[in-house]
Amino acid sequence: MSGIYLHIPFCKKACHYCDFHFSTSLNNKHKFLEALEKEIELRAHEFKNQHVGTIYFGGGTPSILEVDEIEHILTVIQKQYKVIDNPEITLEANPDDLTASKIKDLAKTSINRLSIGVQSFGDKELQMMNRAHNADEVKQCLKTATQFFKNITIDLMYGIPGLSEKEWKQNIQQALDLEISHISSYALTVEEGTALHHFIQQKKYPELDEDLAERHFNILVTELTKAGFDHYEISNFGKPTHYSKHNTAYWLGKPYLGFGPSAHSYLGNCRSWNVANNAKYIAALKEGVLPSTQEILSEKEIYNELLMTGLRTIWGVSLEKVKLNFGIKKYEELQQQIQPFLLQKTLVIEKDCLKTTQKGKFLADGIASTLFWI
Repeated sequence: MSGIYLHIPFCKKACHYCDFHFSTSLNNKHKFLEALEKEIELRAHEFKNQHVGTIYFGGGTPSILEVDEIEHILTVIQKQYKVIDNPEITLEANPDDLTASKIKDLAKTSINRLSIGVQSFGDKELQMMNRAHNADEVKQCLKTATQFFKNITIDLMYGIPGLSEKEWKQNIQQALDLEISHISSYALTVEEGTALHHFIQQKKYPELDEDLAERHFNILVTELTKAGFDHYEISNFGKPTHYSKHNTAYWLGKPYLGFGPSAHSYLGNCRSWNVANNAKYIAALKEGVLPSTQEILSEKEIYNELLMTGLRTIWGVSLEKVKLNFGIKKYEELQQQIQPFLLQKTLVIEKDCLKTTQKGKFLADGIASTLFWI
């Protein structure tokens, strides 16, 4: 089963920490939608033998689109691709876009999952991040959304300077009180070129504290585990029937097509990505040209990606798969490399799969990079 990702490159305002591709101007929205439709049509042959099981509207802020614009995109996909009955269709949305009337209209479409960018239930943190919504809008939006959608995930951010452990627990509890079934939670990070990076350099904002982030992470794991969530990927927690099918397919190495500026695609040993520029994207597709760059992944890159994604999930890395796909020599080398981590109890082998322990989860990316095929 394969997936389709659509990058909608528009936002009302720029969050201080964000380094994703987007524009705060909607002047080219109509031209962009025409270009997006063209790309969807031009690339249908890439999935001629694939059945699409998930469709994901990301960004940017996809909820900035009108409901009829979203429906039109879905109609184009249905015409061009073999979409299964009842696919998981996710729309990323900001609370300020999700008015009661818009939620009701979205519920009438084939969208069956909302990913709501809450980030925090506290006004202090939302203002620091330069989010377009406030805490009251978050609560009202979620109260309404849960009446119309059974499958909702929210984003929460931790490791924010000044956010106490008590306040972080209160954030988690508010999500639980609203009976949210899936939470994606990420540590605040500083990306070069963002406003946050500039503020820290100018001493207008404190440096991030990795110890605080780790304490927040451990609280998150404890509280959500007690509440019946599965910690199925480092940053993702879901009730047993509410894992993200789309993102799970990414982590398990399934193929996907990404449409829109800056979107990435993956087809086994081939990866491609579109130009991260709205004007160039629109101009190229107006001429019937795909504005993408493609690379064939080397054996080393495929191996390293298997480790990086696998160690982030509850499924881990199949050692049998390593042996079959990369040979006995690489398998034996990996067995030697992991010994210190097994002794430190940051890695464990269960049913011939290499997995991170609770102690190792926060360190998963660093452990994986240590095991990389250089």
